[in-house]
Amino acid sequence: MNYSREIGRSIDYIEEHLTEPLTAEQIAAYAGYSLYHFCRMFSKAQDMPVMEYVRTRRLSRAAVELFNGRRITDIALEYGFETPGGFAKAFRKSYGYSPSQYAARMNGYVRDRLEYDIKEYIAEPVLAVKPAFNVAGYGIETDVEAGYATQDVASFWYHYEGDNLEDQMYAKLNPQRHGEVGLCIPSDTGGNAVYLLGVIVEDFSLVTSDMLTAVVPAAQYAVFTTPPVDATDLERPETFAEVVKSTWRYIFEDWFPGSGYVHDEDKLNFEFYDERCHARVDSVMEIYVPVRERRVHETIK
Repeated sequence: MNYSREIGRSIDYIEEHLTEPLTAEQIAAYAGYSLYHFCRMFSKAQDMPVMEYVRTRRLSRAAVELFNGRRITDIALEYGFETPGGFAKAFRKSYGYSPSQYAARMNGYVRDRLEYDIKEYIAEPVLAVKPAFNVAGYGIETDVEAGYATQDVASFWYHYEGDNLEDQMYAKLNPQRHGEVGLCIPSDTGGNAVYLLGVIVEDFSLVTSDMLTAVVPAAQYAVFTTPPVDATDLERPETFAEVVKSTWRYIFEDWFPGSGYVHDEDKLNFEFYDERCHARVDSVMEIYVPVRERRVHETIK
């Protein structure tokens, strides 16, 4: 059974009550399920337990409050941490910096609006192994070679003004989990590549003739999270797309040379967009780059 609608409702409920006491029992009751059943379906859909998700979202909101100039003590108490010390410990574990260090760094990031070296603001990636999965959705021809390092078509759909293909995709494919995958695949019509925006599906049985599909092979990935951007800023709607592209360039031009890893070119890069990037003041997305350990004497291409 597909629970995407119920998960979406529960996520909206969590967002509306982040500064209030929240328990898994309370969220499950709102969703209309037993605690055991709700926790199972939430973990499957979001790849994390429900209260870990709540904690992650509170820290994300707190990060925005920090570079808005609020006091750390006030933020900690508002977002459910019993002490500023407990908040600081959780924040450092998640972001790699103390709250005060992060506030100082991100204040410059927000103020200067991309007039800086983005590598100063990118956290170290998380290494993760993912099994193969299927993607189905819609695509557009690009003039970029498939697999090009800086992915200049990144966040194309942020500027897309055609039919609402995203809603059509969810309605037709009914995926179990909310979140879009963006990746470049070879073109069948002679172009350089197609940028495919799709959702993860169990199989291709619901795919319609106007859709594209791809099988993303199993791989080890370096997973990068872009710096948070205020995607509600109508004066700079292009900022999110700029940060995505700048992050791609950082990965291949700055991170790889000193990382001890090389790009596994037999696998596929992809972007992952979930509820964290939908018109929020702290919008982020994830970039998955397949990697393998660099062999002795192997050089970066």
